[in-house]
Amino acid sequence: MAGVAARIGSVWAVVRPYRWWAVAAVVGLFVALLAWLVATAPLDRALEPAKQPSLIITDMNGKAIARRGDYKEEPVTIAQLPAHVPAAFIAIEDRRFREHWGVDPIGILRALVTNAQAGGVRQGGSTLTQQLAKTSFLSSERSIKRKLQEVIIALYLEARLSKDEILQNYLSSVYFGDGAYGIRAAARTYFDKAPEELDLGEAAMLAGLVQAPSRLAPSRHLEDARERAAQVIAAMVDTGAITKAQAAAARPAEYRPGRKNLPTGSYFADWVLPQAREATEADYGEIVVKTTLDPRLQKLAEQMILDGLARARGLNVNQAALVAMRLDGRVVAMVGGTDYKASSFNRATQAQRQPGSSFKLFVYLAALEAGKKPSDTIVDEPIELCEPGQQPGECYAPKNDDLRFRGTISLATAFAASSNIAAVKLAQEVGISAVAKQVKKLGIEGGVSIYPAMALGTTPIPLIDMTRAFAAVASGKYPVKATGLWRDDPPPEVTPPEATKASWPVRADMMQLLQSVVRNGTGNAARLPIPAWGKTGTTQNHRDALFIGFAGDLVVGVWVGNDDNSPMAASIVGGGLPARLWKGFMAQALQMEGKMQAVQEIAPVEVDMEALATDMEGMTIDLNGEPNNPPPVIDIPDESVTEPPVPPEPR
Repeated sequence: MAGVAARIGSVWAVVRPYRWWAVAAVVGLFVALLAWLVATAPLDRALEPAKQPSLIITDMNGKAIARRGDYKEEPVTIAQLPAHVPAAFIAIEDRRFREHWGVDPIGILRALVTNAQAGGVRQGGSTLTQQLAKTSFLSSERSIKRKLQEVIIALYLEARLSKDEILQNYLSSVYFGDGAYGIRAAARTYFDKAPEELDLGEAAMLAGLVQAPSRLAPSRHLEDARERAAQVIAAMVDTGAITKAQAAAARPAEYRPGRKNLPTGSYFADWVLPQAREATEADYGEIVVKTTLDPRLQKLAEQMILDGLARARGLNVNQAALVAMRLDGRVVAMVGGTDYKASSFNRATQAQRQPGSSFKLFVYLAALEAGKKPSDTIVDEPIELCEPGQQPGECYAPKNDDLRFRGTISLATAFAASSNIAAVKLAQEVGISAVAKQVKKLGIEGGVSIYPAMALGTTPIPLIDMTRAFAAVASGKYPVKATGLWRDDPPPEVTPPEATKASWPVRADMMQLLQSVVRNGTGNAARLPIPAWGKTGTTQNHRDALFIGFAGDLVVGVWVGNDDNSPMAASIVGGGLPARLWKGFMAQALQMEGKMQAVQEIAPVEVDMEALATDMEGMTIDLNGEPNNPPPVIDIPDESVTEPPVPPEPR
């Protein structure tokens, strides 16, 4: 003993000079903790609206198409609830709620014994106050640190709030499953009534849900929820909250949903949700957000994609995407894939795919801004672009997809025929930075490849961004921002080229080039009875095929390909299946809207690309986009056609 006393004395001798510093440190820590609680743990946080409130997304007609977010209604007042409502929660979750100071050692021991006897978790050791602290102020992390924080906050809440206030905060914020937070939202979700109207069986069922809201949700597991409710009623008898007679008379709760069952998402709903969140403020209940989605055009787009891919069976085309927007960027239809339930990945907005020759829009804009004219000529001939140290034969040697070279041709002819040689030459002449400037000017971020093949669309760009770029040319204003939020003002139609001579001088020439593609070039299959503008795109080995264009008051982009980036059949080119899909959608959409006179049904234009390529060798185009010596184009009826025609290499 003497040795121990001596050692203690020696330790004290060392510590004694610093004892006041230690006391100051403890007091400082306590003050800091108190300040932290005051700053980060507002007492009414549980009563605030959900941070991610439930949003109901509707189409342009106000019809709900999706719901996303946390459903939380206004707080309840304990005094206005039937006595059996709070009693049910106290009986099953925290029997000594009225006696303890936020932490209940007796309750913890009782839970340990009960769970050991039951062979599983039947009771929790956390008090209602601890649960409130955890759900309102802390993360779901499981650690000793978080548990200590939970205890400290529980003691703080008990010191600052009355028991009824704690219970009120708890009932107004706890999670009940199916996205419902708080008993008011839960009562509406499961029973279509206010919490002030809950009977004993319903109150018991809601109290039982807190333990495992997903596993016990009556919308999917009604019998399990009823079994749990019976345990709650038995606990209420044990605690004296109700009599055995009242327990026997309690009716099992019936599931009567108070909210319409809606999908949680779609390609369009997933895309527009961040915009809707940004445009709304947190509030109780459900917030309705009206969007630009046109249900008629959406149905048409979905049907066109399914029908088009069905016709392409056997050609290794497994996915497709379509974006339709007004000229100011209001998206009216979106198909992000063939089946949202199978894959919610949006190929219209998320997929980074090469745009192929549709990227030549930027190359020719840069050339026009550098002073080029559609009538200027360029030599379509074999070239090699060598890096330092490369020998002839090792250099980049672009080729036209039809493996032909046309000699000296106009830029208008080069664009209509989608000459790769001309595009690469122009990009090298004006500079890659000038092309990149046009890409950024039309609203596409992220930069472009610095290699010569960039001119042929090797930089991955989402379909919706390429479509926005074409919308800028159509409207005469840039950049165009894609939006899904409703606006009341009427959408614009294609701005006449002469209207933007001052603000965008080269736009008129660019529109001439785009129109020549549809009239006489690789996009001939997209011809409409009204003026149309567009560009085809096909990537190496036919991994992607696109057509993007505009007519009337719509800009539409269509892409086909495969998620694994595997090649499609050689017949799948931008001027084939995508152009036909574009024409089919655009013709019916504009006719629905009265933007195009109804015409007698005609077969899609099936272009003999081999013959067209031969004829184009000597073709030139005047400054109005009309051919000086147009090749013949024959419409072939398609009633007996079961698969798309097989044209040669793309342009």
